Amino acid sequence: MGAEPAVATALFPDRLAEAVERKRSQLLVGLDPRPDLLPVELAGDAHLSREAAADACGRFCRGIVDAVAPHVVGVKPQLAFFEALGADGLRAFEDACAYARSAGLIVLADAKRGDIGSTSRAYSTAYLEPRGEQPPLADAMTVNPYLGRDSLDPFLAACRRHGSGVFCVVKTSNEGVADIQDLALSDGRPLWQHVARLVAEWGEELVGDRGLSSVGAVVGATHPRAVGEARRLLPRSILLLPGIGAQGAGPADVARAFTSGPSSALVTASRSVLYAFRTSKDDWRSAAAQEAARLKSEVWAASGW
Repeated sequence: MGAEPAVATALFPDRLAEAVERKRSQLLVGLDPRPDLLPVELAGDAHLSREAAADACGRFCRGIVDAVAPHVVGVKPQLAFFEALGADGLRAFEDACAYARSAGLIVLADAKRGDIGSTSRAYSTAYLEPRGEQPPLADAMTVNPYLGRDSLDPFLAACRRHGSGVFCVVKTSNEGVADIQDLALSDGRPLWQHVARLVAEWGEELVGDRGLSSVGAVVGATHPRAVGEARRLLPRSILLLPGIGAQGAGPADVARAFTSGPSSALVTASRSVLYAFRTSKDDWRSAAAQEAARLKSEVWAASGW
């Protein structure tokens, strides 16, 4: 077999580090559009058809991007909310990704994909590889490593060839993690820590100029002790930290994640930003912008940089 083509662009962690330092922000806003929660001015006839709902959600995502762009390094569109609206929803997803890119934001597709090699190859093609003359839909995506290394090889290949990034699910923010991720191995370690060590190994050959790897890890901010342990096990991985805001975690809970540098972790907030208008007197764009600005400042301060 011949050698793989050289990376045509900077590695994901280096692009991210530049954006973090330029904006002094480690915040990603999740795009989780729900037709039943949209502002009245957008909802309109969204309840009448998938097409109408997808159009309303697309306009909502564009407005959110406009509102939060000064305060965040990127967005994290959650595929499930777009897939729920069928083909029209997927078109809205592609539009949201392109619009965020045009605003200079990093796009992290929250897909949590992972399957046998040929299927993972298709997922990688869909989200991380150029589409003819067009760039990939996303700069990075979340993946599920619990099927083993061969299920991730196509994603890792995209990291090498196209400068993409992946975030492996390691320790999630939901209450049910104890059912599987916290199960004790024969040596007493929880399963998630074993997965973290594997993620560290898989990312060793994809370390950029800033000392961080293209292979990151998802660790719930709702488990502050686990965040610190994950940082120890994954010194070169970017930690993606969901759970701030609606799930109850706060910026102080993730401070230990940033000891490998200001861009060594990303905090995500979704509902607390998207739907801030529901508990505010401001319009939906202003409310989202204010909440994003607040979180940006608090996370930056907590990170110690």
